[in-house]
Amino acid sequence: MAVRMEELRDHEAVRAVNRAAFGGGHGETVAELVAALRRDDPGALSLVAEEDGEVVGHIMFSRTLLDAPRELVPVQTLSPLGILPQWQGRGLGTALIRAGLDEMGERGVPLVFLEGDPRYYSRSGFEPAAGLGFRKPSLRIPDAAFQVFRLPAYETWMTGTLVYSDTFWRYDCVGLR
Repeated sequence: MAVRMEELRDHEAVRAVNRAAFGGGHGETVAELVAALRRDDPGALSLVAEEDGEVVGHIMFSRTLLDAPRELVPVQTLSPLGILPQWQGRGLGTALIRAGLDEMGERGVPLVFLEGDPRYYSRSGFEPAAGLGFRKPSLRIPDAAFQVFRLPAYETWMTGTLVYSDTFWRYDCVGLR
């Protein structure tokens, strides 16, 4: 399995991965979200997991803000992470997360936020965000699902409210519906 940067030729395969991974109508919404994030955030990090020339997994990190008392802090959101169902449980998601976090650290990003299963993401070092002084951007996000990963550029004054980019709101991809 290889993890690499997404290329233009991967767009349709990534769309198929997200449709399958998230299923039903939500899979289509996630696929549209990814396309919109590509347009709205040219600096987004989009990685794929490839096995024998086939894209079997995808992860995206995009810009967002932390409204800290001192100043707005540019941070990143990890969303989405999708693996084709038949490839789940083989460590591809963990490999994509690790590669993305390594890149975020190299870019000097202080924090990466996500909404997700704490049992899964805690294995990659994500922590409950509320206990570290962060406030979620929507009451629809379950407390346990709101998580953060602190990178080397993080400083203790960086607390406050996460502010998702407009793209997440436009596609109603914040919290549970």
